[in-house]
Amino acid sequence: MHYFVFSSQDSWISSGSNPIDGESFRDKNFGKDPILELQKNYFNLSFEYPTRVLVQFSGTGFNTLSSSISDGTIPDDAKFYFRMFEAQGNSDLSADYKLAIQPISQSWVEGTGKVGDNPKTTNGCSWKNRSFPDGGTEIAWADVGGSVYPVSSSIQTFSNQSPDIEVEVTDMVNMWLKSQEENYGMLVRFSGSQETDSTTFGKLKFFSRDTGTIYAPRLEARWDGHTPCTGSNTGSLNPLDVSGNTDNFIYTIGLKDKYRDTEVPKFRIGARKQYIQKTFTNSYQTTSGSFIPEGSGSYAIQDVATGQMIVDFSSNTLLSCDTKSNYFTEYMNGFYPDRTYKILIKVTYDDNQEQIFDNEFEFKIVR
Repeated sequence: MHYFVFSSQDSWISSGSNPIDGESFRDKNFGKDPILELQKNYFNLSFEYPTRVLVQFSGTGFNTLSSSISDGTIPDDAKFYFRMFEAQGNSDLSADYKLAIQPISQSWVEGTGKVGDNPKTTNGCSWKNRSFPDGGTEIAWADVGGSVYPVSSSIQTFSNQSPDIEVEVTDMVNMWLKSQEENYGMLVRFSGSQETDSTTFGKLKFFSRDTGTIYAPRLEARWDGHTPCTGSNTGSLNPLDVSGNTDNFIYTIGLKDKYRDTEVPKFRIGARKQYIQKTFTNSYQTTSGSFIPEGSGSYAIQDVATGQMIVDFSSNTLLSCDTKSNYFTEYMNGFYPDRTYKILIKVTYDDNQEQIFDNEFEFKIVR
């Protein structure tokens, strides 16, 4: 299962200056930019300055996550992943590089600035300041470029692959959940010496929460919450033939056209042989439904318009089973309203061959 928390504020900060007029970016705010820029900037092949990204997950979404773990709705051994999605425009990117994600140790203000502001906006976080209220006094970082707790970073290594960030941050999130340190969010940077060396290159662009797309930064809780498809859980249902010698048919049971973004629905999945040879001995079970055996069935959920996997196949998406059918449950809070999604079912056969059933099992999320 999955629970999603979207960023409550995000921005990027720059230690450089405008190459045309020399205006410093060190106190400039980019809090309302639709794009988060993580860059190493060069001039005449010589490294000049880096930028960094700040993202925070707080407020109602994070508080609900915390209370759900406290009351046992979400298990305390859930894993947490930080995700950001590539926007168009990445350039000068090395084939191999590493990004570090660190917990920020001071509060900061997103601000209202954009990269094209002239004069520049300074009323939020920047390389120099964590806040600078309009008409007020600047509040500097303890360490310029964003102060962080002295704990191990979460590292993602890239090698000729998509720049999308998907990195486990379980220790960091548990630190916040257990109130060991305050939750001020995450700082994203090129790792270690790669941030300032002259051999690693990269101008990365990611979607911010202000893009109005499905690609806002997110924190994902993931866990295996399935009920095993074994023993008394399956009642009198018969197991589907997954020997690889039979064509199978997968269908949904009672799928609604619409679900609210506050629901945690149970999606029921039916299974049977594709072709039934009628005989006097056919039972209702044989012609109408079976269950996909334990470990052989899993699900994914895809955004129809973009093809983006909101929930991808994994060990956390195994199908459950009760005496009626296979099923799975998912929190709908991570699905944007007014969009259409579809369910994909994967069946793994005894010979390890896999078949994905894409039969347009579609539904829409509404507020």
